[in-house]
Amino acid sequence: MTDLSHPLLRPFPVPGTLPDKRQVAASFSRAAASYDSVAELQRAVGGELLRRLPEGFSPQRWLDLGCGTGYFSRALAATFAGSQGLALDIAEGMLNHARPLGGAEHFIAGDAERLPLQDSSCGLIFSSLAVQWCADFAAVLGEARRVLQPGGVLAFASLCVGTLDELRESWRAADGLVHVNRFRPFSTYQQLCDNSGLQVVSLEQRPHVLHYPDVRSLTHELKALGAHNLNPGRPGGLTGRARIVALVEAYEQFRQAQGLPATYQVVYAVLEKPL
Repeated sequence: MTDLSHPLLRPFPVPGTLPDKRQVAASFSRAAASYDSVAELQRAVGGELLRRLPEGFSPQRWLDLGCGTGYFSRALAATFAGSQGLALDIAEGMLNHARPLGGAEHFIAGDAERLPLQDSSCGLIFSSLAVQWCADFAAVLGEARRVLQPGGVLAFASLCVGTLDELRESWRAADGLVHVNRFRPFSTYQQLCDNSGLQVVSLEQRPHVLHYPDVRSLTHELKALGAHNLNPGRPGGLTGRARIVALVEAYEQFRQAQGLPATYQVVYAVLEKPL
């Protein structure tokens, strides 16, 4: 459980959270045990984000925002030996999985849009493939600016429009319903970062393509990650065999020599709080 008596934490009344946010937390909690076995993209993106941190940067206290299973909490602890680490996630199941593996000194249940941390308490906020699930990204940036110390760094990787377009187009051909998570446009990231009060050191979009032998392998991985369809308006109940066949036939049109492609449009950003 989160220790709210810790001097770095500040108590908040529990707000009325949106159903979608509860569903995100529940979905990732259920996926905690299977997540690392299929997290190739997550490891690659987080590793790239680590490499983008400013050279010579050495925070005394860092926050792994949306820590998941704690893979990058442990990487941050190794990178910044002697620093104090905080790991935060909205999914209690992920925290329960991460806590025994170490890496951070404190594992905190919390929301990126309403951080339960004191002002100017962290030198680094590191967030890899988590903030795409936050509906109010302006609030995430505002909280980062509040919690960062002057000169502190926010480094995040997220997903934008264009992610899983092959799967989206194939479902559109199969039944026209919403089966794939929606993500905000890259231009929105640009605008919100420009208006955040943080200095934009770098901000870019890069595609990352994975390949699968068949559609089932892709959809199985998304479910194991907890990242399957969480959209409002998604179809309920089981998907009929005829629609699955139509999906497979449509996706086959994208097949390449390496297999069926799944493209992720990754946003990499490094922002700094002015002195």
